[in-house]
Amino acid sequence: MKAFVAGATGQTGRQIVQELVRREIPVRALVRDLEKARQILPEGVELVMGDVLKPAGLAEAIADCTVLLSATGAAPSFDPTGPYKVDFEGTKNLVNAAREKGIHQIVMVSSLCTSLLFHPLNLFWLILVWKKQAEEYLQRSGLTYTIVRPGGLKNEDNTDAIVLSSADTLFDGSIPRAKVAQVCVEALFQPGAKNKVVEIIAKPDAPVQPLEALFAHVV
Repeated sequence: MKAFVAGATGQTGRQIVQELVRREIPVRALVRDLEKARQILPEGVELVMGDVLKPAGLAEAIADCTVLLSATGAAPSFDPTGPYKVDFEGTKNLVNAAREKGIHQIVMVSSLCTSLLFHPLNLFWLILVWKKQAEEYLQRSGLTYTIVRPGGLKNEDNTDAIVLSSADTLFDGSIPRAKVAQVCVEALFQPGAKNKVVEIIAKPDAPVQPLEALFAHVV
């Protein structure tokens, strides 16, 4: 297994890279700024320049990787096309390149509530709408996928237990980015994670269960 990570220098992406490295999985990270990436990402990570909005070079960037993890997302801005371009078109470009390269599995970080049109986050240029469109494009691609929808993202880790649920069943809650990374990487190893949408939060009063069991119970 060799992992290609898009959005690798973002807050969640860098946690995914660290989790992959911790598990001794070779990583090739797609970055737009090599110097920034060298400062943020662990030593030994293979860096490749590229941009999800420039599809021509993506298949070449993927190279010999066998799985792909995407933690891309539009940054808050005054550009009304940002979520459309990054969350939808960027994901489409990744999926198309992954299909061309025969990627075995894509793990995509999305968001809770993508099915709720009248959600406050959609005031940010319909960001949940475009994430949902991206999810559906991946689901139609014919590739093996796991779509991970986290609740509100926290930078600090905690001891709360991870809760996994089926699509459109969780509508609030939060989770540390480190735990999102654990779920994303574990999805590469669990048969029960394949071709599923999983919603994840962390709760102090939830029972602690192995991720294998949590994935298996999601329909």
